[in-house]
Amino acid sequence: MAEIRVVDVRKRFRGTKALDGVNLTAPDGMITAVLGPSGSGKTTLLRVIAGLEVPDGGRVYFDGADVTDTPASERGVGMVFQDLALFPHMTVLENVSFGLEARGMAGREARARAREVLEMLRLEGLEHRYPHQLSGGQQQRVAIARALAPDPKILLLDEPFGSLDAKLREELLWEMRRLREESGFTAIHVTHDQSEAMAIADRLAVMNEGRIVREGSVEEVVSDPQTVFVASFLGANVVELVEVAPGVYGAGRLTVRYEEGLGKLRIGFYPEDVGLGEGLPVVVEAVSRWRSGYRVKVRSEFSEGEIEVWLPKVPGREFEVEVRRWFPLS
Repeated sequence: MAEIRVVDVRKRFRGTKALDGVNLTAPDGMITAVLGPSGSGKTTLLRVIAGLEVPDGGRVYFDGADVTDTPASERGVGMVFQDLALFPHMTVLENVSFGLEARGMAGREARARAREVLEMLRLEGLEHRYPHQLSGGQQQRVAIARALAPDPKILLLDEPFGSLDAKLREELLWEMRRLREESGFTAIHVTHDQSEAMAIADRLAVMNEGRIVREGSVEEVVSDPQTVFVASFLGANVVELVEVAPGVYGAGRLTVRYEEGLGKLRIGFYPEDVGLGEGLPVVVEAVSRWRSGYRVKVRSEFSEGEIEVWLPKVPGREFEVEVRRWFPLS
């Protein structure tokens, strides 16, 4: 296993800041998901950690050793890209064993190791097929097997599941958790998909405009996003309350107690933390089916734009909702 530590890393492309003083710690044997909107610097950060990009400033450490100037080929890192880049003229077995032989492993030993990893990823029986003969999910598994074959201490994943359907993506996310528990590698998984990040990760790091703006365990970040940006990106609703008495803030009949003297208080809450009841007055804007109920977009004069709740209601209806759990936002 290996701890990854990124310290004050900066990177510019033609004058544009891609990374603006990034600090990140990915602990031994854990999966850290780097989450953020397109253009926030996620992939650039991953490429700097891999050694595929040279930072303009800052350092990268593996287990306390400075690897900033170490070539990518010598970092012992496995990578899985969104573009899987499988060799179309090679079989599954050849794709997985190729990198091992390029590192100097004997052919028979390389093929034995490749078969071992393919079995781990439940691809036995497909060794002699070519990439075009595989499903999308099987191709993803081959790419992961190729990355894991050298037994890396660090695995870097750059949105590798983005093109898969929801069911297959969920299966592979569970598979990655299982593999991490069996192999003990440290992983960084880059994605813009919140549900994917929370399904696979032990820790979350949220990026915006080249910086990490919130970092911690999944539970810490989700329960206390701290800022409007992070809360909104994780799918929370944001409502602004006005101080109606010392230490009491309200919007409609929704009131909460918090430290006094703020004047106004922004709070966040998730759709699942809302129920029918007396409190925040809203009007239904749009409805879509969601499993056993409905996802409802509602509008309130106290919110910034639409907010989302999970209630069986129809457009145009006015009602009030009760917020059962909330968190303060700066």
